[in-house]
Amino acid sequence: MAIESDKLRDRLDRATAHLDPPYAVVDLTAFDANSAALTDRAAGKPLRLASKSVRSRELIGRALARPGWHGVMAFTVPEAIWLVRAGMSDDVLVAYPSADRTALAELAADPTLAAAITLMIDGTGQLDFIDAVRAPGQRAELRLCLDLDASWRPLRGVHVGVRRSPVHSARAAGALAAAVAGRAGFRLVGLMSYEAQIAGLGDAPPGRTLLAGAIRLAQRGSYRELLARRGAAVAAVREHADLEFVNGGGTGSVAATSADPAVTEVTAGSGLYGPTLFDAYRAWRPTPAAFFACAVVRRPTPELATVLGGGWIASGQAADSRLPRPWLPAGLKLVATEGAGEVQTPLSGAAAATLKVGDRVWFRHAKAGELCERVNELHLVEGDAIVATVPTYRGEGHAFL
Repeated sequence: MAIESDKLRDRLDRATAHLDPPYAVVDLTAFDANSAALTDRAAGKPLRLASKSVRSRELIGRALARPGWHGVMAFTVPEAIWLVRAGMSDDVLVAYPSADRTALAELAADPTLAAAITLMIDGTGQLDFIDAVRAPGQRAELRLCLDLDASWRPLRGVHVGVRRSPVHSARAAGALAAAVAGRAGFRLVGLMSYEAQIAGLGDAPPGRTLLAGAIRLAQRGSYRELLARRGAAVAAVREHADLEFVNGGGTGSVAATSADPAVTEVTAGSGLYGPTLFDAYRAWRPTPAAFFACAVVRRPTPELATVLGGGWIASGQAADSRLPRPWLPAGLKLVATEGAGEVQTPLSGAAAATLKVGDRVWFRHAKAGELCERVNELHLVEGDAIVATVPTYRGEGHAFL
């Protein structure tokens, strides 16, 4: 392991020797290997690419060009419009409901966009909002996907998972599908359910044996319950709509979600970059493919090395798991009393004593696509050379959130 880490560090250092940190790179060999591994895990079901986990059109296109990938899951309507107009995909599912009047008006006024983009709903209030933006008789028919809440509620008052849709039961899903069928200007074409408590929660948190056991127990119970409920919900919705797709899962549950007979496609994206949150999964751990580099600028003691910047914190519950991890050279760690700082980050560990001013320290980000909110471009590395430098969403001048 130490030898492989040294080889990777040497490759990245040589490829970027002419650059001044901070900057971010993607190792294309690892990216492509992760892409292939995800399709293998999907067992023949198509993968829909979660764009928020990649946030670079060049790399979105690279993944979609490989067998087994089809369609994009975007995070906002403006992003979906941008991707369609750029020719990235003619099948874009917006993962979250929208209240963006300008973007909805643009979508409703363009039959090409309306045919390529599917909007997410979980209640009739969203239909009312869209109708107020542009009345049914004055727009193209809009494609809709129903968001089925995938959280597990084993006991009254117990909620395991994230809080997304109010539609939890098969009966509620059928009722909403019937309501959509009775409204002009809409067509229900899909159902989605994201089992975050399985796909987005590592079952092997380091050094926490009891917690790991509890997570695994909850995930098994949740999976069994969702398997039955999702199947019933799909059947209830099909009484009112001709569904084109049933979407589920994420990188952390590709194999398990693909095994659900009710699911026709699985979402993935984070596994292409392999961020640190997926180090805590037993089923599959992607090869780290995305890194950012910071420069050593001071040596406060012989045992410490301090880099400029480094405080690239990921979203979610405030915890150590959201901190970036110093990865190369191996053996570095954050100082507990300072963590990852806005302006400087001191590092300890055996490797710290070997670093000189000007050396690079390579970090991994906790959540995949959020790395791209910190940089305007990604340097794509093959072997020990940069083969391309491509813009991130931010580098193209877009902030879709």
